[in-house]
Amino acid sequence: MNFRPRQKDEPEINLIPFIDVLLVVLIFLMLTTTYSKFTEMQLRLPVADTEAQRDYPREVIVAVSSDGAYMVNRAPVAGRSIEALVSALSEGAKAGKDTVVIISADASARHQSVVTVMEAARRAGLTQITFATQSSARAGAN
Repeated sequence: MNFRPRQKDEPEINLIPFIDVLLVVLIFLMLTTTYSKFTEMQLRLPVADTEAQRDYPREVIVAVSSDGAYMVNRAPVAGRSIEALVSALSEGAKAGKDTVVIISADASARHQSVVTVMEAARRAGLTQITFATQSSARAGAN
């Protein structure tokens, strides 16, 4: 039998895994804290208010009805083809290439009708396009 006294091994605490876990937790807390600032941000979204329609020589107003009919500067366009719309836009563009095309489409107009106006403006060489909106006060009254 072995009656010699045993040597007592002192327990060894390895701190490297503990430090790794703490760093991961610290990084997680830093990331979630950063994103929580964005979720708490209060935003007031803008409302588009339009002015009364003006008749400036640098503007061409294209109206698109719900059934897809077009009017350029309050004059109806014969036909619904891109070519007819290109010729009407070319006639209505008094300022040449600097003319701004304002598309005023009905809320229930097809998306393709608005894209047709944009394509006709591109073919006519008019690159500045904007969309008319209805004011929020008038929208609530309708």
